[in-house]
Amino acid sequence: MTDERLRMSGIVKRFPGTVALDGVELTVRAGEVHCLLGENGAGKSTLMKILAGSYRPDEGTILLDGEPFSPSTPHAGLAAGIAVIYQELDLLPDLTVAQNLLLGRSPRFGPFVRRARRAGLARQALDRVGARFPVTTRVRDLPIAAQQLTAIAKALTADARVIVMDEPSATLGESELEAVFGVIRSLTEEGRSVIFISHRLDEVKAIGDRATVLRDGRTAGVYDVASTTPDEIVAAMIGEAKELVRPAGRPAPEGEPLLTVERVHVPGLIDVRDIDVRPGEVVGLAGLGGAGRTTLLRALFGDLKAHVTARLDGRPFRAGSPAAAVRAGLALVPESRKEQGLMLGLSVGRNAAIAALDRPPWLLPGRLGRRLAAPALAGLGVRSVGQSQLVGQLSGGNQQKVVLAKWITRGGIKVLLLDEPTRGLDVGAKADLYRQVRDLAGQGVAVLLASSELNELTANADRIQVLYEGRNIARFDPRVSPESAIAHAVITGATP
Repeated sequence: MTDERLRMSGIVKRFPGTVALDGVELTVRAGEVHCLLGENGAGKSTLMKILAGSYRPDEGTILLDGEPFSPSTPHAGLAAGIAVIYQELDLLPDLTVAQNLLLGRSPRFGPFVRRARRAGLARQALDRVGARFPVTTRVRDLPIAAQQLTAIAKALTADARVIVMDEPSATLGESELEAVFGVIRSLTEEGRSVIFISHRLDEVKAIGDRATVLRDGRTAGVYDVASTTPDEIVAAMIGEAKELVRPAGRPAPEGEPLLTVERVHVPGLIDVRDIDVRPGEVVGLAGLGGAGRTTLLRALFGDLKAHVTARLDGRPFRAGSPAAAVRAGLALVPESRKEQGLMLGLSVGRNAAIAALDRPPWLLPGRLGRRLAAPALAGLGVRSVGQSQLVGQLSGGNQQKVVLAKWITRGGIKVLLLDEPTRGLDVGAKADLYRQVRDLAGQGVAVLLASSELNELTANADRIQVLYEGRNIARFDPRVSPESAIAHAVITGATP
């Protein structure tokens, strides 16, 4: 395992307002399982998208088997032997498993697809990953674990030299994961290279040969997995220089909780217990991707089927639908503002006023909408050419302000649920948004804030709950707890 398969040198990638990668180095050997580690936002996904051809680097070079490599598209990357299994699966839900596995590469006789041959090849690929479901099944009809196995099998049908697996275990059971590990071992025995991305250090120890750790868009170190302890890896991920962050000049809110969550249970996803939020308090939800933060907020908002035992204002509370949650005084700023929080084809004014009136947006009078929304938009400092501008034309930060303005315009907010509210925002926009959140808290609103940016939680939350694999495992006061201790619990699931 000494032959160099892949070398990425000095990789730089900039996005508006941020440097995602700053001179990253990654070297992968032939026949190696190379683990790529780092906290959320460290740059792992961006680096792999550059390798796959989805992004072009601003600086840096890539060598694949010693030859310069610069894929311009994902298709070019795949043709060169780079197969990526993304955490957000790139399968076509309305096609069958067999059609997905051999999309664009189906065996043919003239212009006709040889369906029996395609089904046979698909069956071989599924058998290799231990999947037993029929290849004729539509992908949308499969459970998420089966979809994950389909994505892995799809990568195996390509003649890939490098296979990237991004959190492949997030939805898999123990037996399914062991089958995947068997596939990984057989791939490396054939001389292929596997880049394995995971937050679960027990998996890294079980399958990895070497590991590269990214921190804040830079390479923090390269480690031999067998001779490195989990604590050493965690220290590299979170950094030794992180200082204690204290919420400046803010007394801890007191009084009876406004929202008490006794239990939220979604079988197979989350089982969260005993979280409460007082009026004026910001409670942070920390955790890795897949820890259950989004599921918890959606369940409280009535946006998915869940067993919820909670109290609001001292009374039993369970929202059977988002509309019922809104009537009760809950407001949700979702993770995907473009897909779930806004109607991009409508104006700023109509988006900001839509929650204030229970009617379809196309029936909302323009003048009334502008009058209702004006105070909130002005108070939040939304920058636009006017309320008639399409909200899809605004910057990300201003779009997020419009989502918040929607709930302020409606009024009556008791509990504000925020899911990754600063994703994609620059530093200034983040500061503006958190000022607005603190203003709402100052008016007695209880805030549940889910974020993968731990430094933002320690700076803005009064208390922090850590979620790990669907359960809340620890509680911290950021006034007295070092950020490194919270990060350790987030990554390892170990309670203090």
